[in-house]
Amino acid sequence: MKIIMNTDAFLKKGFEISTDNSKLDINLVYDFLINESYWATGMSAERLNKAIQNSLCFGIYHDKQQCGFARVVTDMATFAYLCDVFVLKNYRGMGLSKWLIQTIREHPELKGLRRWSLATADAHGLYEQFGFKVINRPERWMEIFTPYTTTADAL
Repeated sequence: MKIIMNTDAFLKKGFEISTDNSKLDINLVYDFLINESYWATGMSAERLNKAIQNSLCFGIYHDKQQCGFARVVTDMATFAYLCDVFVLKNYRGMGLSKWLIQTIREHPELKGLRRWSLATADAHGLYEQFGFKVINRPERWMEIFTPYTTTADAL
């Protein structure tokens, strides 16, 4: 089942989604990732800045104030990894995360990719609405996982 979110309804309420990195509130993104996410504990601000510079980022804004974020690591031809997705607590329950994922999946630079991936501990239901499934043949996938050790981790 694919959800179709009405972009015009969000725009009329003062929301927008942008891929313009100059609009990002890097401090807000960093604060959320370090203090409220389970996946970025210990990441340094320098590492986040480098990640943002080398990714396609999507910010959600309400009256020009950032209220959500997502990052896509991609070659824009064959593969994309969706990560660092969040909507601030005061803006949850409004459909913004669905609108964000829909906008990402429909972005012209990301059309026709062979493979999308992501990792989530608790949002499977959201992503399944947009075609994500548990990895087929997980025995073929491998990883090297090195958790951040301090907020001053070296680049």
